Amino acid sequence: MKKAYKIIFMGTPPFAVPAFRALHASDHDIAMVVTQPDRPKGRGRKVSAPAIKTAAQELGYRVIQPASIKTKDFNDTIAQHRPHFLVVIAYGRILPEDLIALPRYGTINVHASLLPKYRGPAPIQWSVINGEKETGVCTQLMEKELDTGDLLLSAREPINPDDTAGDLHDRLAEKGATVLIDTLKGLAAKTIQPVSQDHSLATYAPMLTKDDGLINWNQPAESLECFIRGVTPWPGAYTFLEGKRLKIFRSQPVGTETSDPPGTILKGFPDELRIATARGALMIKEIQSASGKRLPIKDFLRGHPILPGSVLG
Repeated sequence: MKKAYKIIFMGTPPFAVPAFRALHASDHDIAMVVTQPDRPKGRGRKVSAPAIKTAAQELGYRVIQPASIKTKDFNDTIAQHRPHFLVVIAYGRILPEDLIALPRYGTINVHASLLPKYRGPAPIQWSVINGEKETGVCTQLMEKELDTGDLLLSAREPINPDDTAGDLHDRLAEKGATVLIDTLKGLAAKTIQPVSQDHSLATYAPMLTKDDGLINWNQPAESLECFIRGVTPWPGAYTFLEGKRLKIFRSQPVGTETSDPPGTILKGFPDELRIATARGALMIKEIQSASGKRLPIKDFLRGHPILPGSVLG
């Protein structure tokens, strides 16, 4: 059977894997896979392959990992395949304009938001942090500026009250795979026409760093609960007690009225931990010490009692 489009796939993290596998299962021809170089990861700093490299090699594809994509040699490598499309999903670098223009029909990007909202590298985390009730995934025709290209197809996804960024990531990755395949079908059938974004509605989702997981108790409890979910699993929400790091995984806002300064441990039942915030209190449900395991709060407090009046920060 004749393949519909010849595609070069560019992606790196686990988010891109479902779409890559969907392309593999389709009638499109993946001519080559481009991903980031292997890099050290984790506490042991062991050099690890990107998720896309692992998936591509399992399926028998040629994988290249250029140190730079801004070279004539790289452009020549892409051009020799004469692709119909580049498909780019969380590759991790901004593509130069001449590379974007190489494919016959354009470069398609799958983005984990409903553009123009949440342009940038961390749309999933920021949609949860900001307390959004809905997000989604879309395809766009890439251009020089980041996430400003014409829109092709989108699909909405509710954000559940207990969703972490990790939960939402996994659902959007699967939805992105469906949207990508539907986009290619629509382009082939000429049922999809690119639509310009309304740039006046654009918002930005900047990259998060490890330091961005530090909890600022001078926020309302509802906002802090969203923040904790939004930075889970990475960079992870954390605070300090007497210089020792505590990682917070799950919490619940409670309507406790208090005049104690934000970050103060409030009096409560022996098996609960309530913390004063700028408005209301936050009840911690799951926690981990620097050297311990992730535990329900009642189990944690049995071995690590925390006195009321102690201050986190």
